[in-house]
Amino acid sequence: MQHGMRFRRADAGAKANDRFWHEIEGMPLDEVRRIQEERLVEQMAYLKANSPFYQDKFAAAGIDFDEIRTIEDLQRLPFTYKTEIRESLSAEPPFGCHRAAPMEDIIQMQASSGTTGSPSYVALTESDAEMWHEMTARCFFANGVRPGDMVLHAFSLAKGFVGGIPVMQGLQYMGAIDVPVGADGGADRLLRACADTRPRCVVGAPNFVIHLAEKAEEVLGVPASRLGVERVVVGGEPGGGIPAIRAKIEKLWGAKCTEMLGGTDLGVTYWAECDQQSGMHMVNMDYVLTELLDPETGKIIPWAEGASGEMIYTALGRRASPLVRFRSGDFIEVLGTTCACGRTGPKIRCTGRTDDMLIVRGANVFPSAINSIVNEMVPQTNGVMRVVADFEGHTTQEPLKIIVERGPDRDRDGDANLKKKIEQRLRDALVFRADVRIVDADTFEKPGAAKVAFVLRKYPDLP
Repeated sequence: MQHGMRFRRADAGAKANDRFWHEIEGMPLDEVRRIQEERLVEQMAYLKANSPFYQDKFAAAGIDFDEIRTIEDLQRLPFTYKTEIRESLSAEPPFGCHRAAPMEDIIQMQASSGTTGSPSYVALTESDAEMWHEMTARCFFANGVRPGDMVLHAFSLAKGFVGGIPVMQGLQYMGAIDVPVGADGGADRLLRACADTRPRCVVGAPNFVIHLAEKAEEVLGVPASRLGVERVVVGGEPGGGIPAIRAKIEKLWGAKCTEMLGGTDLGVTYWAECDQQSGMHMVNMDYVLTELLDPETGKIIPWAEGASGEMIYTALGRRASPLVRFRSGDFIEVLGTTCACGRTGPKIRCTGRTDDMLIVRGANVFPSAINSIVNEMVPQTNGVMRVVADFEGHTTQEPLKIIVERGPDRDRDGDANLKKKIEQRLRDALVFRADVRIVDADTFEKPGAAKVAFVLRKYPDLP
């Protein structure tokens, strides 16, 4: 990577009609593997020289950095857990004992959105930041954003997390123009900016872009579908891959919806869905090495259609906050290993997070899967639900309490029947017993700048 970051990549404009942003996206996998293993050896040498955190960790496991030369060799290494990163951060603020670059080389910091406790603060050197821009550009390009596009920024801009400034920087780097209002600017300002600038694309969390579209008529006097948006790119929470939610977004905006997936620990976004809308491709195989862990057996399994498991990440080329075999907590299903678009990275759908997973009488239940079913039942429901996990830990022997908003024009007289219907659908599809309570439409706050939390730890005060 050249020294001295650019706001915009020099050849960005010339890429508008390219098939991929970077050739690695369509490379044969044996060639990808050769590049990954070269970069893995380089990363191990870097950590051996610069990372006391991994020096100690590998020594405790009795492994030498020089022994790690292939993707299979990685499996001999211990995992890195989020709890270790939290302990490292509190032991040596602000960037933890796992910082592997001098403080004078740090040019930027980011924070995770902190959905599971305190935010994680992540350090970036100049080369790390440029890598983030490149990874983000590949994802947005796959998602259908092009150099020259105006892009309405509907992720939060004020929380210090990667949906904010780093998304703006990635769009700028690829030659698109970010309209920097942010979810924190509120729906009215975003919609007025949308009417004024006529962006081709909107980026934001799925529940929030739905909320935005639903307010368009009230704020602007015209439906969102008349604002000229052609592409809605969503991420940050499950939803973009749920057929009922995707269909709702596409109908409201009159635009195609594609989704992306990432996380602050490794970058902004590294998985992105193409125009085929059949799962998210890994488009950054030279920067992030991904293994698929079967949580039942603890074994690494091949990327084959129908496989499912937790993603394990190793950063390649990372300097300031590198991670090796990081347990992401993202639980995914592999939807395919080939695609008409020509990208060779596997296609996945994120089905939930392992730290969100609840166990109801032995059945693994992801709140996002419940959300999917409730959305399939619109207009009988409003598509809005909350799980009440008012028990210790993640396991219960009782029916799982779920609160569901009825459809806005539905009568309360039908509540008993709707309750029964939802409970049956959940039992048939997800094999667990639910105790559903039906409440008025708009009982819960509309989505704002924060991610929607599907799980409540205590029963709310409801009328």
